[in-house]
Amino acid sequence: MPAVCRRALAAIAMCALFTSLGCSPVLPTPRSDVEKTDVPRPAPRWGIVIHGGAGVLDRASLSPEREAETRAVLTASLEAGHGILAKGGSSLDAVTAAIRILEDSPLFNAGKGAVFTHDGTNELDAALMNGHTREAGAVAGLRHVRNPIALARAVMEKSPHVMMIGEGAERFAEQEGLALVPESYFYTEERWQALQRALAAEKKAPPPPQQGKPQSFWESPAGRDSKFGTVGAVALDQAGHLAAGTSTGGMTNKRFGRVGDSPIIGAGTYADEGCAVSATGHGEYFIRYTVARDVCARVEYSGMGLGAAADRVVMDILVKAGGEGGIIAMDAQGNVAMPFNSKGMYRGTMGADGIASVAIFRDP
Repeated sequence: MPAVCRRALAAIAMCALFTSLGCSPVLPTPRSDVEKTDVPRPAPRWGIVIHGGAGVLDRASLSPEREAETRAVLTASLEAGHGILAKGGSSLDAVTAAIRILEDSPLFNAGKGAVFTHDGTNELDAALMNGHTREAGAVAGLRHVRNPIALARAVMEKSPHVMMIGEGAERFAEQEGLALVPESYFYTEERWQALQRALAAEKKAPPPPQQGKPQSFWESPAGRDSKFGTVGAVALDQAGHLAAGTSTGGMTNKRFGRVGDSPIIGAGTYADEGCAVSATGHGEYFIRYTVARDVCARVEYSGMGLGAAADRVVMDILVKAGGEGGIIAMDAQGNVAMPFNSKGMYRGTMGADGIASVAIFRDP
């Protein structure tokens, strides 16, 4: 008798035995039924966080009309990034889209609204990092690239390098077909007048501080008439991958080819599988204290939560050093931190619930 028949007869006999004993045989449940009755998995946490710079921001310095306009652009930036994430798009795409909105607005110190250097030019920097792969792209000293964040991404994806600067970076932008604009595109009267005030204040500058006593940026000629208008974004997509990006026009009245922290990976921009950070503030301090990487390293190695790690770096270490500014950060669980030690910071968040939240001042 074939083996298959023997197994069938054995099964029939077993059923007959159970029936004679008044019992019902317990048959194995098909795997598909087990899967259907599994406990539902919680929906993944994902979302985006943005900033539009930190600095001397108080209600007296911002008209209701300007505040409303600023909040509208911040909201549009959040919606651009969130729209990509909601469709299952990547955190890298979301960060890039959100920052482009801010770069195209004259309200922020990046792209169209970039501040002027001492020589009356605009020099733009940006960086982008993929936390999933640790790939990164950065650019500095740009004068004709409309959206520096797009060039930073091209450096990351279409070159073997991490950073390009100046004319070489712009030649690469032209080669990749990115939008180039005349220098006049970046001119805004507001930024030009800020430079004139900084130049006038520079002539009346107090003597340099005594050695060992760091001078607050806000006490410097440029600082008294500036805010840190750098823009940035961090995002967590539905696949659980993080990304971070930052774009800036630098400091009003900067000179000698100065580059701040924004395009420096680990200083103003950083992302890995567990943490992503974009910073805004006095770049020299953020570079010296490798702020973005320090926050993520504390999360990775010390077991600190994101909020505690961010507060330790921004509200303690930087404050003691004399550095001012803030960060936005997100971890792989979707937790968000936005500490700043200045008077205000343009910032916003938008999660899976689709509700945009925007703030400027320290108080609600």
